[in-house]
Amino acid sequence: MGNEELTYHVPVLLMPSVDGMEIRPDGTYVDVTFGGGGHSREILSRLGDGGRLLGFDQDEDAERNIVDNPHFIFVRSNFRYLHNFLRYHDIEEVDAILADLGVSSHHFDDSERGFSFRFDGALDMRMNKRAGDTAADIINNYDEERLADIFYLYGELKNSRKLASVLVKARAGQKITTIGEFLEVIKPLFGREREKKELAKVFQALRIEVNQEMEALKEMLYAATEALKPGGRLVVITYHSLEDRMVKNMMKTGNVEGKMEKDFFGNVQTPFRLVNNKVIVPDEAEIERNPRSRSAKLRIAEKK
Repeated sequence: MGNEELTYHVPVLLMPSVDGMEIRPDGTYVDVTFGGGGHSREILSRLGDGGRLLGFDQDEDAERNIVDNPHFIFVRSNFRYLHNFLRYHDIEEVDAILADLGVSSHHFDDSERGFSFRFDGALDMRMNKRAGDTAADIINNYDEERLADIFYLYGELKNSRKLASVLVKARAGQKITTIGEFLEVIKPLFGREREKKELAKVFQALRIEVNQEMEALKEMLYAATEALKPGGRLVVITYHSLEDRMVKNMMKTGNVEGKMEKDFFGNVQTPFRLVNNKVIVPDEAEIERNPRSRSAKLRIAEKK
């Protein structure tokens, strides 16, 4: 097993997240972000007769990690279709759903996927290489206002308008198709001391748009709410404020906007009870082993 494969297999907050699912040997569980299979392997180690685990992943690379286990079903699909596939497998309700929303280091380390500014290569960024627009399509085809919105909303970049304007001017002369060409255009906009942080935000914004991550997360959270049994657990690991806000709102208020609806007595009407009021974060030892976990936050809620 090479180093690249090993990095694919480093699961974040492994024990706190799987412990938070309260696995029963005969229960039915879903890992909506199978990836390297780290969390799924731990869940499967706790299952016995009658136990089932569905693992979702839209990325064909994840199929190389499929676990040969009679209790496991692999679903090659985006987790936004959770409801459809549970119905397809005749599953009405599940005991817990786990989502690790991070992009694996495997993706960042594969120069052909276009997720990182550390390598030159095609500006792709699709999790599912069989479908949808690439990052290059977005940069070359979106109008200036739409580009600015993406960089502002998903990258929280203060100079989003300037960035969009510079890109539109540059692509008028020649299409921008590689990471190298893209960096050549945008790097002059960032000071050297903050360059890496700002570039990371630009790439995050594009990746979120390419993969429709916010829309997919919203659909999955509503589907998960419907699918969980009373007492079932929703366990989610987030890595940036946009997705964390959505998850926190869903767990506290039952909707992603965070709108509180109260009953006659002033009690908040939500389908969930928070299991951990305080967010769970990796300890120093885990961060040292796996720097990618530094920004991880674990939230757990139980269906009422």
